[in-house]
Amino acid sequence: MAALTEYLRFIVTLTAVVDPFLAIPFFLSFTARYDAAERAALARTVVLTVFAVLALSAILGDALLNYIGASLPAFRVGGGLVLLLMALAMLNAQAGGVRQSKAEARELEAGEVPGVVPLAIPLLAGPGAISTSIIAAGDGGIGHQTVVVACIGLVCLLSWVILLRAHQVGSRLGTTGLNVATRILGLLLAAMAVQTMADGLKGLFPVLAR
Repeated sequence: MAALTEYLRFIVTLTAVVDPFLAIPFFLSFTARYDAAERAALARTVVLTVFAVLALSAILGDALLNYIGASLPAFRVGGGLVLLLMALAMLNAQAGGVRQSKAEARELEAGEVPGVVPLAIPLLAGPGAISTSIIAAGDGGIGHQTVVVACIGLVCLLSWVILLRAHQVGSRLGTTGLNVATRILGLLLAAMAVQTMADGLKGLFPVLAR
């Protein structure tokens, strides 16, 4: 039951970090001149790219941390701080500099870059999503990592459905509705970010766990 709770927590956290609702206005702007088939193809490519990046992060993350000499608790503190910065931007219904810089936003709006960049990276699969996946996989075995990758797949599937129906979702929710959804996810993410940092600090300073 505890393991199931942790996996559900990871799904909620990653959904909030990826935040496909925040990507809808960017997706609509980029695909304004696309037909339905082209929009569907781009949505599929973007989501597959996000899945590949996050799955590789979950599988190789622990080895990378060991290589650079960083402990998982230290990464939890750093990753939690990144998530908190993203959450604060989301509470203002903004992408924020951690997720996407102003220059990247201008390039996307002007159509100067392919949709995969920066729609998939770094808007959806940015530093926050990558660090969340690495932390979730931790130093667990193959079975644990397989379940984490499956959870990533579920979040990507949800993102694909939302992007595939971006025009319908955008027209029904409108700007206000999309902002409300982003703010709610931002609030959830803020709580998860604080918890992640707290877990990391307990690992670095065991006296705090007493």
